[in-house]
Amino acid sequence: MAKALVDQGTDPADKGTDPYEGKNPAAVELGRLGGQKGGKARAASLTAKERSAIARRAAKARWSRES
Repeated sequence: MAKALVDQGTDPADKGTDPYEGKNPAAVELGRLGGQKGGKARAASLTAKERSAIARRAAKARWSRES
């Protein structure tokens, strides 16, 4: 049964499929472009105080989790 599940999840016929098939190529490219700009643009627009507050919240969230 385990082999059947692995074989099903790693079907060689699925390897050549395009994840963007059926999507508008212009929209895909536009979304990708925005994703590439996003973090840098956000970091450039934040003040040092805002960046520090975001980092503090992130650290608090990481350390408050139970392992």
